[in-house]
Amino acid sequence: MKTNSEKCRAGCFIAAAAVLLAWMVFPALAETRGVEHGKRYDRLVIRNVMVIDGKGTPMRGPMDVMVENNTIAAVRGAARAETYAKESHVLDGTGMYLLPGLINNHIHYHDERAGIAQPFEYQNKIYLSCGITAVRDVGSDVAKVLDMKRKSDAGTIAAPRIFEYIVAGGRNPEEARAAVRRIKEQGGDGVKIFGMDRDIMATVVDESKKLGLRIAHHVGVEETDARDLAAFGVTTVEHWYGIPDAALKGSQNFPPSYNYNNESDRFRWAGRLWREADPVKLDQILRAMVEANVAWLPTFSTYEACRDMMRARNQEWFKEYLLPSLENYFEPSPERHGAFSWGWSTEDEILWKENYRIWMNAVRDFADKGGLVGAGDDAGFIYTLYGFSFISELELLQEAGFHPIDVIQIATGNNAELLGMGDKLGRVRPGFLADLVLIDENPLANLKFLYPTGVLDLKDGKPVRRGGVKWTIKDGIVYQAPRLMAEVKAMVAEARAKLK
Repeated sequence: MKTNSEKCRAGCFIAAAAVLLAWMVFPALAETRGVEHGKRYDRLVIRNVMVIDGKGTPMRGPMDVMVENNTIAAVRGAARAETYAKESHVLDGTGMYLLPGLINNHIHYHDERAGIAQPFEYQNKIYLSCGITAVRDVGSDVAKVLDMKRKSDAGTIAAPRIFEYIVAGGRNPEEARAAVRRIKEQGGDGVKIFGMDRDIMATVVDESKKLGLRIAHHVGVEETDARDLAAFGVTTVEHWYGIPDAALKGSQNFPPSYNYNNESDRFRWAGRLWREADPVKLDQILRAMVEANVAWLPTFSTYEACRDMMRARNQEWFKEYLLPSLENYFEPSPERHGAFSWGWSTEDEILWKENYRIWMNAVRDFADKGGLVGAGDDAGFIYTLYGFSFISELELLQEAGFHPIDVIQIATGNNAELLGMGDKLGRVRPGFLADLVLIDENPLANLKFLYPTGVLDLKDGKPVRRGGVKWTIKDGIVYQAPRLMAEVKAMVAEARAKLK
C-alpha cells in the first residue's frame, strides 16, 4: 500500500504530465483576433490559459474561459485551436495566467493634492493597469464619487467598479442615526466610521445593520477599541488602530508632550505601540474579533515608508508615473495628513521594523484562528502611489507568512466576501461577473510581476522587463494595461511640462 506522500507524488506527476500533454496537443492560435481596447463583446473566448482562482487552490490549466457580455459563461479544459476558428473574438492566452480581478478594499479618491487639481482618471487608469477591477472608497467627495460610480457602472469611463462607503457622524446618537439614513438614501454601499465615542458608535452600527449597510471602522486613539469592534460587530477594522491598544496594560507609554494631532508625534509613537501590547490580552482580543466575524484589513503598505524613509522617497515608478500634485503632497509639512517625515531617525525605523514583525505575526495569528483578512492600500499618503502600493500590500502579506495562493485569495475572494459580493466577484467561475486579469508571467512565483513596470531581468546579457498585467477585463470590457499606463505616463509628462 502506498503512503500518503507517495500518493501525493504520484498525483502531482500525473497532473504535471496532463498539463504538459495539453500544451503539446493543443497548439496556440497564431494571434489574438477581434479584441479591441475598451470594448465588450457578446462572446469572448480566452483560450489556453493557466487559471489562478480566488478560492485558495493551486493553479490549473490550460483552460478555456468563455465570457458573454459581462459574465463568465464557461470555464473548461483547453480545446484545439481550430475549435474556435469561427469565433469572432478570441484572446490567445498561451503562456499566460488568468486571475480574478484584484479588489482594493481601502482607497480614497483624490481630486486634489496639496491644493493642486488631480484628475480621477489618473487613479482609475493606474488601478486598471495593476489589475484592480473593483475598489472600496472609504471617505472622499461623495457627490463626485457617486457620479463616477454611475459612469463606471455604465461603462462610459475606464474605471474599476466602485463601492462607496460614506462617513457617518454626529454630535449625539440621534444625529448619528439620521446620518446613517442619509447614507442609505444617497445610494451608499456602506458606512465608514472613525473618531467616535462609544454611545455614538453603538447607534451607527445598530442603524447600519437595520438598513443592510456594511461598516468599515478606522479606530483612532479614542474611547473605543477592538473590544467595541467585537461587541458591536462591525464588518471590517481598518489598519490596526484599536487592536494593540485594547491589549495594553493601561495607556500607551506616551511622553508628557505627546499630542495626537501632531502628525510627527502620532506616527513616531505608533511605531512603539505593538511592543507594549500584552500577548495574553492580545490573544483574547483576536479571538473575540474572530467570534464576532470582524474582518481585518491591515493596510501594511500604508506605513511601509516608516521602515525605510529613503527607499520610500525614491521608488522607481515615481520617475515616470508620479503626478506633481501628489509629489508636492508627499513633501514634509505639518499641514498635511501623513506628511510627517521630517527628522525621521534611525531609531524610528528600527522600532517600526519591530512594530511590523509583531503586527504581521498578529495578522497571521488572526487568520490562523479563523479570522478573515482582506487587502487595501490607502494610497496617496506617505509616499504611496495608487495601484502600485496595492501590489506592495500583496508582497507584505507574503512577508507576513501568507502563501502567494492565499495572498491572491485575500485580494480577490476574501475581498469580494467583505463587500457582500462573494457570489458575484473574486472567482473565475461560471455565473460570476467578468472581472479578470491576464499576465504573461506567473505571479505565484513572484508577486512583483503584477507591478505595471514588471520585473527588471537580464536576457542575453541585456536588461529586459518581464511581467506586468497585459489585459484587464472589468465587467466584460477589455483593456490593454500597457496602453493605459502609457496614457498615465503622458498625463504625468504633460503636468510636469506645465511647471517649466
